[in-house]
Amino acid sequence: MWDSESESLGGREYGNGAHVSAKHGVKTDGFEQRGQSWYVATDVPSDFLVQISEVNFHLHKYPLISRCGRLSRIIYDTHEGDLNKINLDDLPGGPDSFELAAKFCYGIAVDLTAGNISGLRCAAEYLEMTEDLEEGNLIFKTEAFLSYVVLSSWRDSIIVLKSCEKLSPWAENLQIVRRCSESIAWKACANPKGIRWNYTGRPSKVSSPSWNDLKDSSPSRAIQVPPDWWFEDVSILRIDHFVRVITAIKVKGMRFELIGASIMQYASKWIPGLIKDGGGEAMLDDLSNGNISRESNGSSSGSGSGSWKGGLHLIVAGKEEPEAIKAKDQRMIIESLISIIPPQKDSVSCSFLLRLLRMANKLKVAPALVTELEKRVGMQFEQATLSDLLIPSYSKSDTTYDVDLVQRLLEHFLVQEQTECVSSPNRSYMEKNMFEESQRGGASSAKMRVARLVDSYLTEIARDRNLSLTKFHVLAEALPESARTCDDGLYRAIDSYLKAHPALSEHERKRLCRVMDCQKLSIDACMHAAQNERLPLRVVVQVLFSEQVKISNAIANNTLKDNTAVESQFQPMVSTRKTLLEGTPQSFQEGWSSAKKDINTLKFELETVKSKYVELQNDMETLQRQFDKIVAKPKQHSSSAWTSGWKKLSRLAKMNNMDSQDDGSDQPVAEQTRKTPRRWRNSIS
Repeated sequence: MWDSESESLGGREYGNGAHVSAKHGVKTDGFEQRGQSWYVATDVPSDFLVQISEVNFHLHKYPLISRCGRLSRIIYDTHEGDLNKINLDDLPGGPDSFELAAKFCYGIAVDLTAGNISGLRCAAEYLEMTEDLEEGNLIFKTEAFLSYVVLSSWRDSIIVLKSCEKLSPWAENLQIVRRCSESIAWKACANPKGIRWNYTGRPSKVSSPSWNDLKDSSPSRAIQVPPDWWFEDVSILRIDHFVRVITAIKVKGMRFELIGASIMQYASKWIPGLIKDGGGEAMLDDLSNGNISRESNGSSSGSGSGSWKGGLHLIVAGKEEPEAIKAKDQRMIIESLISIIPPQKDSVSCSFLLRLLRMANKLKVAPALVTELEKRVGMQFEQATLSDLLIPSYSKSDTTYDVDLVQRLLEHFLVQEQTECVSSPNRSYMEKNMFEESQRGGASSAKMRVARLVDSYLTEIARDRNLSLTKFHVLAEALPESARTCDDGLYRAIDSYLKAHPALSEHERKRLCRVMDCQKLSIDACMHAAQNERLPLRVVVQVLFSEQVKISNAIANNTLKDNTAVESQFQPMVSTRKTLLEGTPQSFQEGWSSAKKDINTLKFELETVKSKYVELQNDMETLQRQFDKIVAKPKQHSSSAWTSGWKKLSRLAKMNNMDSQDDGSDQPVAEQTRKTPRRWRNSIS
């Protein structure tokens, strides 16, 4: 840096301070302060008193009205006769700025610095010290200093913009804030080696390189300036000025990840408790490009800005930490930060967004901004952690955590995934491939990572006795079935809910367990479920059956493979089956043995029914033969209705006898082609 950049705020002089000759009739050696009053060191008694707050200035009319159009108009246009006293409490800059302006009117040399230029410029505008009264008046001199000295320096631009916080709206109307913001933005986006830069995060023992050293050094010995060198300087600004600077930086084309990191740095400094101790610096450095690094002794997070001594922050703010901020101011800061976060997906971390969302709900931020922040979280929901999702419920809900908020975040994530699938036709094919890879142990997709996160969240909130079954059920079923390749996490959450809610009815427990797919449980989960007394009996049977199906399919696959090999290759199949059976829970083996006994009993009863049916059929044939002998006798002269009924029964019996011998019988073809009666006997089988 240049030598002028490293001097203190109060002792820096540029050699071109505003100075005029004492040609206005009052010769003086300067001003004298006596308590809360200022006096002009001259033999001429004062005839005009200016009061600003509690400070009194005993001055003379003529030097003031010769250069201050406002005072001249007030003095000459008054209707009170000889005015000798005036109150200027609304003068921007206060007594300090008026003291400098009064000295200028008396021809005393005034040293213009970055610390007093903004207040003096606003005071000159207020007093109407224009060129119409005298050439080279104070407005002209302060404007020249701002344009040619302040705006060319990074450090001075930051100091002037910081000093404008107490000069609203004068600093805004005079374009001081806009010009300083654009100057800072231009220097932040430019190569720091090409401007007079000031990296305040650097330890005080390490001197900043001068411009000549940077210009003349060889590439191999050049000092590498970190890309976030401007973060700490910008973070000392008030939120409205910070927004102006970031907006101007966006227009200049700064990378979005750097803008996001600067926003996180600002939030960590001005919102207490937003970032955990020890984790803020790591989060600020966790950017998608991976090439932003902070020196271990040079960076500062929300609670670590006191690790370095000196620097611009101490000069301007006068303290290492900002004062405790009221809830109203914190709400304004959060609303402003939400509005300037870059729209790109990875501009800030998901953890930062969730912590910002937590503070937004706590401080009752505008609902529209909260909804916008929830959508931003949904864009990168797969990056969230369980601790970030455990957001307390600040509404009138009985639950400990805000379950409805997580439900909305999950819905935003699914909508974003669906939108990306529609906008990218190849995405569905890629999702399918990722699912197949995950089945083989490959990388997991975003939905699968979110599924594991939701299962962990469900396990945590299931311990809340006030959590309704409907909320738990809706959140568990929000994700599609393809998002979970294993339901162990979901089973763990269900078991935790059953443990915390023992008064659930059988119907409610069955409804709760429907969200789980028993076929996606691992061996350990099945072993636990088979012995879990809290689960409904039907679910336990489903778990045992699904595990038996897995074992049967495995054995069938091994058998199919081994049938194509030589006989000596059957031994591995036996060992594989033995291994599968040994790996099966003992409770499952006992359940399967009981099921096999029931099946054998049913088979035995079926065989008994078949044998009885055969016996009845034989008895029918015996009766038929006896009937045939009876009808073979000479017919009576007159037949009765009883005889005709027996004839019909005889024909029917013969038809049934022919049908029973239909397979493999030696009867003539003509008899087989007779009209077949209704096979009513089949109904009993």
